[in-house]
Amino acid sequence: QVQLVESGGGLVQAGGSLRVSCAASSIIFSRYAMGWFRQAPGKEREFVAAISRGGGNTYYADSVKGRFTISRDNTKNTVYLQMNNLKPEDTAVYRCAADSGVSGSRDQYEYDYWGQGTQVTVSS
Repeated sequence: QVQLVESGGGLVQAGGSLRVSCAASSIIFSRYAMGWFRQAPGKEREFVAAISRGGGNTYYADSVKGRFTISRDNTKNTVYLQMNNLKPEDTAVYRCAADSGVSGSRDQYEYDYWGQGTQVTVSS
């Protein structure tokens, strides 16, 4: 059974940093592009970042570009999201997802597997 397990969320002040991780099991991790999405209360789920299978290509939402960095370690079956200069509007549940495509996608419906999510709260 495929599992994606996020960790590293928490409470941080505006301007601070957090790194969230997503560990995958029961999949051939290197055959999946990976993405991060987030959902704030009362809002729709939105794309944050994606990374290709080998890590050579990354994609970001305009709202996080220059502040967030997605990376992966295929030897550890883990994808990361480093979040710097956090803002209160970044507060959300962050979920990772696995896409059997090569490059990764901004479209949540392209993803095959999802984690349960980790809460990130940014105080002003």
